[in-house]
Amino acid sequence: MNKRPIGDIDPRGKRVFVRVDFNVPFQDGSISDDTRIRAALPTLRDLLDRGAGLVIASHFGRPKGQVRPELSLAPVAQRLGDLLGAPVNMLSDCIGPEVEMATSTSKPGDVILLENLRFHPGEEKGDEAFAKQLAGLADIYVNDAFGAAHRAHASTTVMAKLLPSAMGLLMEKEVQVLTQLLESPERPYIAILGGVKAKIGVLENLMRHVDTLIIGGGQAYTFLKGKGLDIGKSVLDEASLDLAKRILSETASGKPRLLLPTDVVITTELKEGAPRKTVPVEQIPAEWMGADIGPATQKQFSDALKSAKTIFWNGPMGVFEIAALAEGTRAVAQAVADSGAYSVIGGGDVVAAIGQMGFAQKMGHVCTGGGASLEFLEGKELPGIAALQDR
Repeated sequence: MNKRPIGDIDPRGKRVFVRVDFNVPFQDGSISDDTRIRAALPTLRDLLDRGAGLVIASHFGRPKGQVRPELSLAPVAQRLGDLLGAPVNMLSDCIGPEVEMATSTSKPGDVILLENLRFHPGEEKGDEAFAKQLAGLADIYVNDAFGAAHRAHASTTVMAKLLPSAMGLLMEKEVQVLTQLLESPERPYIAILGGVKAKIGVLENLMRHVDTLIIGGGQAYTFLKGKGLDIGKSVLDEASLDLAKRILSETASGKPRLLLPTDVVITTELKEGAPRKTVPVEQIPAEWMGADIGPATQKQFSDALKSAKTIFWNGPMGVFEIAALAEGTRAVAQAVADSGAYSVIGGGDVVAAIGQMGFAQKMGHVCTGGGASLEFLEGKELPGIAALQDR
């Protein structure tokens, strides 16, 4: 991709507006996973080392254009300061006279974090007037928010046209990794798709690239229904049923090879302590629902992954948030880690799962943007990347 990297800009003595993705998970009032903050550190340190002053901006949650104190980035500022080893000046807004004064009097080496961009409706609307106010705070624009690259918002696309712009180191790495999956993966190349909904465009595009397609998680039941099986009360993506039938037909020749669950863990209710048992996929009772892949399927998937040289994984194999229904996801994570393949993990749920299970450090690359990575692999142009200046 011919977009200008930050190595091609001279930030010395300049204020650099860095759009990051600090939309991190919170639990009990504190950050439960700071992966996205850590992922932005190389870009921030590079710019600071080369004499820039930083104006950092991010969204957090879905305040829908309203100021919601519980969605303030203040806790992020504290964690960022700890990780950077430098003070972070957290502002109470992202535009306005107070912000303009703070940024205009800042010096090289200073780090400013603006308040949640989505407290203003102009952000998600892609409002040019709002983008111009943000652009007035800096001399250069750097987009390192891969997780928001598929959104055409004021701070992700419009600003890139108002200032000299470049992609950050994280954005550059994400693009390189995903481009390799599309253009030059080492084979055998296996894609694992889980989660509830079938990603139609992704499935169709991956079919043209992979050697084996493994379907687990909630979307597997749409495929099982497409085979004519009764799935009880298991989740069904009705809108994707015709797609599932078409893929079943197209893969009947074995190119690519399609692997579906042969046994599943079923339950009557998705909660801790609910009854559960393992059955073949042909024997799901009417009042039960599938909630994880069974041991035979875990072995089948794991055996297939042993030969892989490249793996892309999006979506868990079951309802991993419930301990008794996490074994399928754990088994696949272990198989991916043991495979020796170059593994790329995308999607918030599976990223959270492998983080909780201690597998994150054993994966080749963990994408910081689930939706963005899927749209990239679908072959779509991401507006947050397209808007950046070419080399």
